Amino acid sequence: MFILAGDFIQRLIPVAGGRAFGAPFVFPNFIGSLLDALVLISSHRPNLSESSEAIRLACDHKHAGAYKFLVMARSSGLNSPALHRLANDFSSQSFDESNDGDRTMTAAFTAAKQREIQEQVAEADQQETSPEPRAMQAGARQYPEPPFPEQHQDKPGDEAALVPATMYDAPFYIGSAKLKDKVALITGGDSGIGRSVAVLFAREGADIAIVHLDEDADAEETAAAVEKEGRRCLVIKGDVKDSAFCRDAVERTVSEFGKLDVLVNNSAFQVHTYDIVDLTEDHFDETLKTNLYGYFHMARAAVPHLKNGSAIINTGSVTGFDGEKTLLDYSMTKGGIHAFTKSLASQLIPKGIRVNCVAPGPVWSPLNPSDKEPEKVAEFGSGTPMKRPAQPEEIAPAYVFLASPQCSSYITGEILPIVGGY
Repeated sequence: MFILAGDFIQRLIPVAGGRAFGAPFVFPNFIGSLLDALVLISSHRPNLSESSEAIRLACDHKHAGAYKFLVMARSSGLNSPALHRLANDFSSQSFDESNDGDRTMTAAFTAAKQREIQEQVAEADQQETSPEPRAMQAGARQYPEPPFPEQHQDKPGDEAALVPATMYDAPFYIGSAKLKDKVALITGGDSGIGRSVAVLFAREGADIAIVHLDEDADAEETAAAVEKEGRRCLVIKGDVKDSAFCRDAVERTVSEFGKLDVLVNNSAFQVHTYDIVDLTEDHFDETLKTNLYGYFHMARAAVPHLKNGSAIINTGSVTGFDGEKTLLDYSMTKGGIHAFTKSLASQLIPKGIRVNCVAPGPVWSPLNPSDKEPEKVAEFGSGTPMKRPAQPEEIAPAYVFLASPQCSSYITGEILPIVGGY
């Protein structure tokens, strides 16, 4: 074996540039000595590939000295493809760790491998250049991005006055009779998400009744958009805080169209406060009675008319998950809507009525410009990972999905977040 080692080393002398090795390689542990020689050669010939057989020999003997070669060779800049393959093979083998020397070599190799990974990542980090953050545009058409013009509206808001105008008609959305001959009642249907839902429901074959508070011009525009889709639209004006009005709205819908298949609870009131001491009882009461009582009143009035296969869809919010420090009351109601959705869904399973919720992030509609200060409206939606607010037509297809028995017959009690990324 000494002769074998000597002969192998002598064959490597020309590779090392003619250097003579001599006696230092004649040790009882010839493999360790051979590896020492190869390390020295490697320091002079960084691309040495002839070391492959020697390393393989060490690997076959499961000798921890092979770790020493791999660690030192990497440190000296050896970058042979053969060595890389051997290193990968070698690192996957199990070695006899019956003595401290083997354990030391194993730990050394692992540490060196970790340093190599660290260096590779550091090099990649230096080469990478972070692009300037831009709003994500992945839709069928381009959507507006902040900054927007500074603007503020009086409650309840005016969609026609928004700049830029909301995008609600989804011109690239093609209907396929998912709601053919259904009847849907949509609160807050005059603007924002409600308007877009009304248009897409009509495109899918449904007749529509919309409830609005005091936005006559917006409501008429929604009605015209529904009729443009070839369906009928009933406009009902009133306050969902009033249980008698909610009962009347349902009765008028059934009287006009002969039935009710889908209820969309979408009305909302939102005004910020920065300090809880500034949140008056009247303010708190208005928010809860609009956002919670209104949903309860409408659902209670609608359920007796809904049949097996019908659906209720509530509008929640990302604030119902995460909270929002300037919207204590609003966030409370949205969290309540999420819980109401799950509870009512369980209750109505025996009747075959599905109840689900869509929980949007920031959406460009009159709700926020009629709440926030002008300078904050200008940056509305920029804090999301997509760097912009949603347009109503990006949210409305989710309501179609949850309303259609062809699409979601096995879905109830779900809260569907559409928040522009995490």
